[in-house]
Amino acid sequence: MIRRSLFWLKDISFPTPAPADAAKCAAEFIRYADDKSAKSMESEELASKLISNLESLPELSTDPMRKLRREYSSTLLSKDASYVFAVAEAILDSSKHRWIAYEIIRYHPHAFHSLDKNSLEAIGRGINSWSTVDSYSRTLSGPAWREGLISTEVIHEWAESDDRWWRRAALVSTVALNVRSRGGTGDVSKTLAICEKLKEDHDDMVVKALSWSLRELVIHDPTAVGAFISSHDEELHSRVKREVRNKLETGLKNP
Repeated sequence: MIRRSLFWLKDISFPTPAPADAAKCAAEFIRYADDKSAKSMESEELASKLISNLESLPELSTDPMRKLRREYSSTLLSKDASYVFAVAEAILDSSKHRWIAYEIIRYHPHAFHSLDKNSLEAIGRGINSWSTVDSYSRTLSGPAWREGLISTEVIHEWAESDDRWWRRAALVSTVALNVRSRGGTGDVSKTLAICEKLKEDHDDMVVKALSWSLRELVIHDPTAVGAFISSHDEELHSRVKREVRNKLETGLKNP
């Protein structure tokens, strides 16, 4: 890779003394490439160590795993965003503990605020289950949307996806707008716009997410949620109507 990247140097017209400048430029590039390679190896080693430590825990449950993740996050605070992304990518490549990779990014301020559409969708590659979608959406995509790191149009694109998991991700991302314990302050218009797009989608994973999205909005505007359910009575799945009406009337999904 270095040899190919340096090939352009021979075609540049350098001012005097060209040979010295070219040599200096080449040396700087090689040093940069070596540093980048070393950083990649270091981040992969750290990810491997984290995975090993996770799997050595006496109990593979959320609390002890998250405690260990916090220890690593504390160490990573001194690292730049690219290093943190490299660690997260290595964890994702291992196909183990994806939610830990998402939290590694979420709790590194610079890495999280470096997210954009391309990086977020790259990190989301391989979401293919209830748990992977929900951890991705609640930890990364929803907060990124809420903080303005990605546009509402991105979430609408996901809602129109042929992939059921990305459609679910669009709905679960609304949860971050509305759950107070996670920083949500309530956003009726954005939430209902996504629900509107998926009101006729009767895929089981989408139906459950639609119900969840609407129920989380109840605390902020029960009147708007009730009106949405009533106006789309014929299109909505019976499960959505039952669970959301239960929430409106009793405060519980299943009283």
